[in-house]
Amino acid sequence: MPRGKLQTIPLVGGERLPQQESASLPLLTIRDVSVAFGGIRALDGISFDLHRGQVLGLIGPNGAGKTTLFNCLSRLYTPTSGDILFEGKSILGRAASRMAEIGIGRTFQNLASFSRLSVRDNIRVGAHCRSRTDMLSDGLRLPWMRRAERRIDGIVDELIAYLELRSVADLPMAGLPFGTLKRAEMARALAIHPKLLLLDEPAGGLNHDEIGELGRLIRRIRDERAVTVLLVEHHMNLVMSVSDRVVVLNFGRKISEGDPAGVQANPEVIRAYLGSGRA
Repeated sequence: MPRGKLQTIPLVGGERLPQQESASLPLLTIRDVSVAFGGIRALDGISFDLHRGQVLGLIGPNGAGKTTLFNCLSRLYTPTSGDILFEGKSILGRAASRMAEIGIGRTFQNLASFSRLSVRDNIRVGAHCRSRTDMLSDGLRLPWMRRAERRIDGIVDELIAYLELRSVADLPMAGLPFGTLKRAEMARALAIHPKLLLLDEPAGGLNHDEIGELGRLIRRIRDERAVTVLLVEHHMNLVMSVSDRVVVLNFGRKISEGDPAGVQANPEVIRAYLGSGRA
């Protein structure tokens, strides 16, 4: 490339930007997203950016539209209008089963585990989402497939150690303490090596001490594993303690966005949570 010229990269809509600027592009862009179910407007023109290395808290009263937005990000729902960009490219043409390929992992408000399988095997399910094994290769035990299996075993072992699951690794998920199940689900989501981790109500069902441990874990994952986090959560102390920025929804609309302190002081946010008489 000639000196003094900047390499350009293609973006959605044919727009091109200098390569050196690409690092500053948001990892995730929610662009004027609306979702309607019949006559009910669950989301109404939601827009915000999430940059690499951030933890962004998405909060709002029950029915605000948080889970609807998460389901759009997971491709379980398709927006009525608007777009969702990941690394500058729309994800709306992707199937839900292909989100792991681009580096988006998710945990669920209601645990979505294979209860009869061991913790280890549940984590392996996540690791296999990014592998290229197939039924024929598995059956023939081809050399490259055996190498892939060894690599997956290494990923699973590392995550078991990282999330302190060694003592339960070979036990079935059914019957384990709730906090342990949450960590196992986190490990499965991390097994795909996500660039973006969607955490849907991770503090639900946890006690005070477990919530404190969860907050420390979220920060560790962001700092040590270079994972960007989008967190939906009702536990305000957790959200405000771990988030770099917070977006507040109410009745499908964005009513506030900013740093935790600024959002907490916003009168409209106070009204949404406490009622107009308490603002």
